[in-house]
Amino acid sequence: MKGVLERLRKGYGKKLVALHTWNGWIIVILALTGLLLVGGFWRGLLGEGRVWLKWLHIAVGVASVLPVIYYLLLAGKHWKQLRQKPWQRLNVIVVLALLLGWFGSGVLLWQFKAVGPRVSNVALIVHDLLTWIGLPYIIYHSITRTKWLKEPARRSIKPEARPAAAGKKAEVVAAGGAGSQQGPSSPQPVYTRRAFIRGAIGVGLAVTVGPTFLKWLGDSFGSIGGTTAVDKLLEENANKLVPNPVPLPDSAQIVGGGAQGRFRIYTVTDIPTFTNENWSFTIDGLVNNKFKWNWEEFLKLKRKVQVSDFHCVTGWSVYNNTWEGIPLRELLQQAGVKPNAQTVKFYSGDGVYTDTLTLDQANMDDVMVAVMHDGKPIPSDLGGPVRLIVPKMYAYKSVKWLNRIELIEGEHVGYWEQRGYSNDAWVGLS
Repeated sequence: MKGVLERLRKGYGKKLVALHTWNGWIIVILALTGLLLVGGFWRGLLGEGRVWLKWLHIAVGVASVLPVIYYLLLAGKHWKQLRQKPWQRLNVIVVLALLLGWFGSGVLLWQFKAVGPRVSNVALIVHDLLTWIGLPYIIYHSITRTKWLKEPARRSIKPEARPAAAGKKAEVVAAGGAGSQQGPSSPQPVYTRRAFIRGAIGVGLAVTVGPTFLKWLGDSFGSIGGTTAVDKLLEENANKLVPNPVPLPDSAQIVGGGAQGRFRIYTVTDIPTFTNENWSFTIDGLVNNKFKWNWEEFLKLKRKVQVSDFHCVTGWSVYNNTWEGIPLRELLQQAGVKPNAQTVKFYSGDGVYTDTLTLDQANMDDVMVAVMHDGKPIPSDLGGPVRLIVPKMYAYKSVKWLNRIELIEGEHVGYWEQRGYSNDAWVGLS
């Protein structure tokens, strides 16, 4: 084993430079694919390509541990070189912690069906937090070290000199990193131009990233000033329908105790807005009784309250939601489903998104056409004024801005199913 390590560490300076480069490319790929995966605009534009992008992100994420393992095999010699450089040791620790943290939380997100939604929820927050901290840190480190790395005298890994032999010159193997100069150093000013540039870059990153990070922090870790994330969405609700629905007692009391977790806003189109003039709700197709209600008429329909969890196929969940609305099976009973109807098709008010359930799935007792969440109207960002709720399935089945239900013969392939998602979106199985 000792001999293997010695061979691995031979010329370790060049190997560390190569590892530094590979890590850089891995982080760039993970950052770009991650941002594309969560961006609403790109989700819609990429279509089925998003599924391949997700697997590229996962594959590169899994592979990211290999350079870390290789570095750890070389670390003993490197650590000795950094003996008198505590800040550079700290940098190594920070980078290793980021890479291992990203890897660990990413694996849990990848395997969210196996570990369960509560573990994956925590993993998602950790993954996001490391990203918010790590990417600005790495960007700062990379920018401020660009010229630094070109100065051999300031590299942290000392040259490995081998004696000249048989007319050959001594070979010098150097690696990237910051270090001390050989020989006596000249006096340095207290505050150098280089330090000023580094400080300016750090301030610029803080100003650019800081506000968005603080918003994410507030949304992810509860309320700020007594206002929850959903309350903020209600304050910014773009829908202008009147009157507001009056909650039933169980809804007003929030029998579920209040939603636990954070909704993430995903949409394949711009978020639509509605008023009393442009909103209606239709049931048609293969039914005996077709209906078209305006907002005031729709609010007169008998509603019920249920408590259920909400799971997204990307790995996050919101627990103990108190939903109020009309059970879908009761709407179907009222419409009277014809014998040749096989599929229930749902239309979003964005004019683009559709999805389906089989009749058996649509008649499950917890499938609801919801108009309230935790005793309040559903804001536009969360799919209000009316959205479908299918608790036993992943959220891409819970169509937002629902305004039409059509009973059809045969099958219809929904928006995300056309782009690689499972038609049967059972939580933990699909």
